[in-house]
Formats: sequence, C-alpha cells, structure tokens
Amino acid sequence: MHDSAIRNQKSEMTVVEVAHTSDVGAARRTAKGMAAEMGFDATASEEIALAVSELASNLVKHANGGDLVLTPLPEGERVGIQVEAVDKGPGIPDVERVIADGFSTAGSLGYGLGSVNRLMDEFDIRSQRGPGGGTTVVCKRWIRPESHGATLCPLEFGVATRRHPSTEVNGDAFIIKRWDGAALAGVIDGLGHGQFAHRAAETARQYIETHYDQTMESLFRGVGRACRATRGAVMALARFDFGMQISDCGLEKLPVEVSGVRLTFASVGNIEARVLVSPQSEVPNPKSEMNFIVRRGIVGVNAPNPVITHHGWDPDNLLILHSDGVRTHWKWEEFPEVATESATALAQRMLRQLAKEEDDATVVVIKNTEPRP
Repeated sequence: MHDSAIRNQKSEMTVVEVAHTSDVGAARRTAKGMAAEMGFDATASEEIALAVSELASNLVKHANGGDLVLTPLPEGERVGIQVEAVDKGPGIPDVERVIADGFSTAGSLGYGLGSVNRLMDEFDIRSQRGPGGGTTVVCKRWIRPESHGATLCPLEFGVATRRHPSTEVNGDAFIIKRWDGAALAGVIDGLGHGQFAHRAAETARQYIETHYDQTMESLFRGVGRACRATRGAVMALARFDFGMQISDCGLEKLPVEVSGVRLTFASVGNIEARVLVSPQSEVPNPKSEMNFIVRRGIVGVNAPNPVITHHGWDPDNLLILHSDGVRTHWKWEEFPEVATESATALAQRMLRQLAKEEDDATVVVIKNTEPRP
C-alpha cells in the first residue's frame, strides 16, 4: 500500500483506501496500532485488527475496493473506536443472511461479517442494490475498564440446571456476569433439545459473555445475528445497575430507588420470569411495577425486538427465571424458605420439585445478599 492510501483527517480520523489484497494487511496493522495507542489491551487490539481485516477482505472480494474509516470515540467516560467500511459495489440482497456464519458469496468462506459481529460491541450494516448503491458497515468497540467493584454487588445469584435425560448435552444455558456497578443474569433455551439446541444456546451464551456490558438492544440484536446459522433460541435477560452508575450504561436515566438498584428486563420467547414482592416491604412496590412484557418469537429466526422495561428493585424482592423445562404452574407458597434460603439452595430445590422429565431444565434465582434489616 502506498503511503497516500492512508490519510489522517482532523488528526482523529484515519481513512484507509483498500483496492488490492495487499492493502488488507496494511489496514490491519493501522487498526491494531490505533487501538493500542487508544488504550485497548493486546487481546482487544488484536480482535479489532481481525475485524478490520475481515472488512477489508470483503471490500476486495465483493466490491472491487472501498474505504475503511477508523475514528476514535470519546463518549463521556467511555473510550472506543469506530470502524466504517464503505463501498460502491453491487449491494447485498439480504444483509442479515450474510451475517450468519457459514454463508458464502463469491467463493468466500462466509465467516467475515459473522466474525465482525462477534468481535465488535456494536454492528450495523446498510446496503442498496443497483447502480449508485453499495454497502456500509459501521461497528464499534469500547474499552472495558478494569473491574474493582464486582465484590460490592448487593445481589446473590443461584443456578441449577440439568440436561434432558436422554441426551448427552444441555440445550439450556445461563449467564451471570458481575462488573463495576452492574450485573447481568439470564436464561437461554435452544429450540428443542440435543446437540442442535445445545449449539444454539451456547452460541447465544458466548456472544453475551463477550458483550455483557452493552445495552439490551445491542445484546438481543447481536445474539440474533450470531444465532442465524443455528435453529435459534428463546432468551430472557435481567440487568441490575447499582447507584448512580445507571446513567453510564446508555439507558434512560430514572430516579434512583431507595435500594439504589435498578432492574432492566427484556425477553423473547417462553422463558418464565417471576418476582416475589415481600408484603413486609416498607417501600411501595406493587407487582404491577414488575410487569414484564414478553415478545413471542425465536432469537436468530423470527424474533421481534424485545420490549425493554425498567423497574425499581427493593431489597426484599426476589427474581426467578426458568426455562420451559420447569413447570409453570407453581406458587410461591410451595417454597416457604425463600426468605431465608440461599439463592443456590432455592434454585436447586425448585429444579428438584418442578423440572419436567422430558426436557432440559434451568432455574436462576436472584435475591439480595442481605435482607432489609
């Protein structure tokens, strides 16, 4: 690549012209160097470079070249990088389809955009067919701060899960992540059971494991794209934000409740979610405030956008998430130990008493580490 092919604009934007296969390596090195200078660690810098390499390769293979625009993103306390790939090629007839791993066009392996979706925190693609059309891919990656306050999480999480008795792998999966000022918990159920359900659930789980601190919209959109090459899954996620850091996660800022914790919930499909609201609670928090709206559909197949709701979280609350391998017709009175039992013990007890024999089954329990004094 000639030096003129890399142009700095206003000292914060770098434009890389990609016309030949030999330009791909230069684009990768430029992206890796910029990421390292911005403060990304070695692993993240290499992942950004890989995403840029995939995008540059697509420009050469499918559009006879184009531009890569690398832009630093200072956004409040967050620092990130935006990568934009722009071409004037023939366009893509089904942009979501090409994101599915394994989809192939023009003799390529088809893993490029699927990899970019997994490697970057945010991913958007626009394409127009015909003369004057082309494709634009915009993706972002954010620096994740070192976690120092995860041990201060006021919640405890309990999980119990088992596979279908006739299979060797579990078609359910769960997610529990804690980081500074927040935590995320969820249940994922791959369609059916056996190896194909396991693959779908694990694909969703792995995406969330590497994107856990992104918005609910981004998580469901990214999982949907990652699961396009699977039979799909249903999923429910509950995010807890502690104190004033709730304003840092890109969600609508709401008044901080007495407990200093806010719950954000989203679900697609038949994952059961129930909240126990203690009648002894001193803070008015009726069950109507925990009205979770569930959308029908399968993530990765035909899922609509989830309805995302925000709720105040009282120290006396208790949240249960479980897959449809656990019978839904149960009552809180069947578990009188909820106030004193640990989250793990309660999850195990519910699985023993409520799990169906003919399906995978998973229970996640979230409660405060200490009850209200």
